[in-house]
Amino acid sequence: MNASTETPTGGSLDTVKWILVFLLLGGAVFGNYYYGEESALFRALGVVAAVIVAGLIALQTEKGRNGLTFAKESRTEVRKVVWPTRQEAVQTTGIVIVATLIMSLILWGLDSVLYEIVSFVTSLRV
Repeated sequence: MNASTETPTGGSLDTVKWILVFLLLGGAVFGNYYYGEESALFRALGVVAAVIVAGLIALQTEKGRNGLTFAKESRTEVRKVVWPTRQEAVQTTGIVIVATLIMSLILWGLDSVLYEIVSFVTSLRV
């Protein structure tokens, strides 16, 4: 590991920002509950606004910037994926269903045989 990943670069100000983020989110939950008699539209707008503000504050921290960078890189990688065609997906699903049915029949047969053996040995029938 290099030194940049081992030493934290954020300071105590990042801690204050994260505390503020959690207070905003907690306040959104509490406000939604406390103002339960108000219009659902106003409560939803208030929660959305609080989440947006909390997100913007979180993006100002080191972990927030790293998370945003990770999300951008992940999106780039997803674009590189070669997704199966519809026919390939249907065929693969069919294979999985057939294999599951075969295994379930094998296990059912094994269970039946073992049940008969145990019943014969113990002379108990259920």
